[in-house]
Amino acid sequence: IRDYYTAHGENATFIAKAYYHTMTALRQLGGNSDGISSVSVSRAMFETIARNLLLDRTDHTLELYEGSGSSWRLTKSGTPGNIGSFEDILFANNDMQFSPVTVALFPVFRDGQLYVALSFVDMTNRKLGLAEFPEDSRFTNVESALVALGCKECLLPADFEKSIDLQPLQDAISNCSILLTERKKAEFKSRDLVQDLGRIIRGSVEPVRDLLSQFDYALGALGALVSYAELLADDTNYGNYTIEKFNLDRCMRLDSAAVRALNIVEGKTDVNKNFSLFGLMNRTCTAGMGKRLLNKWLKQPLIDVNEINNRLDMVQAFAEDPELRQGLRQQLKRISDIDRLTHALRKKSANLQPVVKLYQSCSRIPYIKGVLQQYNGQFSTSVMTRFLSSLEEWLTENRYGRFANLVETAIDLGQVDNGEYRISPLYSSDLAVLKDELSGVENHINNLHMHTATDLDLSVDKQLKLEKGPFGHVFRISKKDEQKVRKKLTTNYIIIETRKDGVKFTSAKLKKLGDQYQSLLGDYTSCQKKIVDNVVQVSCTFSEVFENFAAIISELDVLQSFADLAISCPVPYVRPDITTSEEGDIILQGSRHPCVEAQDGVNFIPNDCTLARGKSWFQIITGPNMGGKSTFIRQVGVNVLMAQVGSFVPCDQASISVRDCIFARVGAGDCQLRGVSTFMQEMLETASILKGASEKSLIIIDELGRGTSTYDGFGLAWAICEHLVEVTRAPTLFATHFHELTALANKNGDQHQHVPDLGIANYHVGAHIDPSSRKLTMLYKLFIMIMSLFSIGSCVQKVEPGSCDQSFGIHVAEFANFPEAVIALAKSKAEELEDFTSAPNLSGEPSDEVGSKRKRVFSPDDVTRGAARARLLLEDFSALPLDEVDGSKATEMVAKLKSDFENDAASNPWLQQFL
Repeated sequence: IRDYYTAHGENATFIAKAYYHTMTALRQLGGNSDGISSVSVSRAMFETIARNLLLDRTDHTLELYEGSGSSWRLTKSGTPGNIGSFEDILFANNDMQFSPVTVALFPVFRDGQLYVALSFVDMTNRKLGLAEFPEDSRFTNVESALVALGCKECLLPADFEKSIDLQPLQDAISNCSILLTERKKAEFKSRDLVQDLGRIIRGSVEPVRDLLSQFDYALGALGALVSYAELLADDTNYGNYTIEKFNLDRCMRLDSAAVRALNIVEGKTDVNKNFSLFGLMNRTCTAGMGKRLLNKWLKQPLIDVNEINNRLDMVQAFAEDPELRQGLRQQLKRISDIDRLTHALRKKSANLQPVVKLYQSCSRIPYIKGVLQQYNGQFSTSVMTRFLSSLEEWLTENRYGRFANLVETAIDLGQVDNGEYRISPLYSSDLAVLKDELSGVENHINNLHMHTATDLDLSVDKQLKLEKGPFGHVFRISKKDEQKVRKKLTTNYIIIETRKDGVKFTSAKLKKLGDQYQSLLGDYTSCQKKIVDNVVQVSCTFSEVFENFAAIISELDVLQSFADLAISCPVPYVRPDITTSEEGDIILQGSRHPCVEAQDGVNFIPNDCTLARGKSWFQIITGPNMGGKSTFIRQVGVNVLMAQVGSFVPCDQASISVRDCIFARVGAGDCQLRGVSTFMQEMLETASILKGASEKSLIIIDELGRGTSTYDGFGLAWAICEHLVEVTRAPTLFATHFHELTALANKNGDQHQHVPDLGIANYHVGAHIDPSSRKLTMLYKLFIMIMSLFSIGSCVQKVEPGSCDQSFGIHVAEFANFPEAVIALAKSKAEELEDFTSAPNLSGEPSDEVGSKRKRVFSPDDVTRGAARARLLLEDFSALPLDEVDGSKATEMVAKLKSDFENDAASNPWLQQFL
């Protein structure tokens, strides 16, 4: 560990700008004109830079060199997908909340269809995977796979054939904030792959061969990944990896837009952990393991009803039994990150510390088994099947028992509390001699401790403490006691440092004894080295035991965390009823947004949401600005996702039909570095919905079409709604300020004429701002105005929409303290535009042009009837036998159609605009 580091050239400039925020941190080496920029980086700043580059930004690699003069060598290298070299720095004081994954992709055309071959490696958990799946032009499946895997780095062939446009693929990778690394196409090869995998995969090679035979192009992607990650170069990988087939259809698909819209993971600007679903639900006890599993579950919600209910059974068991929950919590909080300890154990530099910590953590598992055995509730059989049987299997004498015996026999556990990890002196006569000498020095140090306390008139341990640290053996007293003994302290002792927690000092005798102790400890370490290596090596053979314990414990941790969240909220969560995607509806009674209601000072009013097939399957939601439309539609998505993760939901009652995908188009920002405008980004995200959504999906769209002109935006919004209603047929929440879209409800079917009901319903939201306190109350209370067409005899009874026809944007501006002059002018111009039938000339002079450009608003009935008549015109025109008659007859037939259309348009203002 160095005290400082340096960076040079462009790297120095980047660090100065990005981290020091000033170019004055730079200095020139070799003169100002032809010199090279350089910057010094302290150890603390280096750790900050490493965390930011590899964990947050994920768009850089990091390399560390050592040497002097002209001789330098690369000692560490890290990428967002392979952080192994820097793990000790990145997670020294923080839990590892995710397992970085590197993915290799290889697109290919097969039988006229675009396919993508995918492979991935998780070097933390030592896992490999493969997949091949069909793809569309927007690479929506690839994006969902990258999200589900938690990918941090992606390999692509650099010299790819021009028949495939890779720009949409690169955009999908960029959307997920993933580092793109290009490799030569020649590296994507499968030669000798079976032989290579046979060296690193655990178990027999035959199952590996059978798995690989199921793929054509994914083998090349896996070959590139094995080569890039240099898995064969590290012999600690041999026999420790597992391999699996990655099935994208086994979980709910989420793209990057949905992850952002639903605030699933923590954002870089979040000032409160409750801003994200992960932060809110992260109440786990174990260091890292539970957090990583929670992260994975949130990105891979289940679609199997039985598995969802199995998780819900466990959450209900923990929620209903406080003793079970408290007993588990007491044991789980004493368990370290078994996955990371196992990973550390496999390193060539491993010592006894991870061995001891694994022993200490695993020693809590029999107590966890005992807690679970005491549970006799309605889900006791499920607890036995899911957890107890597995624990009993791995706690046998031949598995965990052998490891425990090894540690208890080989390691001196009595010294662990002192921070020392030694082989037991019973293993060797030389170690026994050194142990006696160490004990003798310790006795002298303890006697000196008591003598010094008497000399300073302080009590042993309570006032005068003996500690070991970077300075060796030292005494420490509080700053208050230091004032009492300052004269003796400065005369007879050596003060090392003064801090808030006290004053550390030593003496000539203590320093001599401390040096003697460190020398003997060094001899002990050298003498035990071979034994330590053997103990570590044997401990590695129990990796499978540790991995299975980690899987069981992390799942228990997350499920009890779900239970704790469900019962600790001011309004407890409830268990949702889960149905298959082919049946049932999405019914949320008294639903709330879990992250919003968790914020301080928020008065959140629950809402009901019923997405019922044929009745309210497609909901158009209007309402004023800040009325809560966005929050409402998001909270429905969040509730569905939480239910399919296996958590209780913030509702009074909930019934959820499983969804295979959540699509969300909520807000869009400029992507100027990619040459993509706000509106273009909005259209790209919407195109992904139109191409990728099915009737089993859930679609959430907010303010579509606002990035262009009113007419174009409304036209696009209407057309997209029609497509989603008539073609996609997925449950949809569509929030908009285009109040004219509420006329779509008139397209609902006529049951007496055997026309299927499209299930279009209108809703609106309201908001209230208290003028005295200037505090916004988030009503988010949905006033239901379902517009259904019911037939009575041969008549159609119309139900007036009652939808919100104002946005109250100026009112919101008033409460934002806009200048009065600006508010007054805004109201004036709004009033001018509201009179769309006889609007005054803004210039004061007569002009047909000004009037023609005035915004016109039509009644929903006029729009519906007019659109139907326009379609009839096009159908009649298409049916004309124009190729069978002469010119005069054709002209006559068209004139008749035009005349009939003009007559009908005379009573319809919407049609008149086209004449």
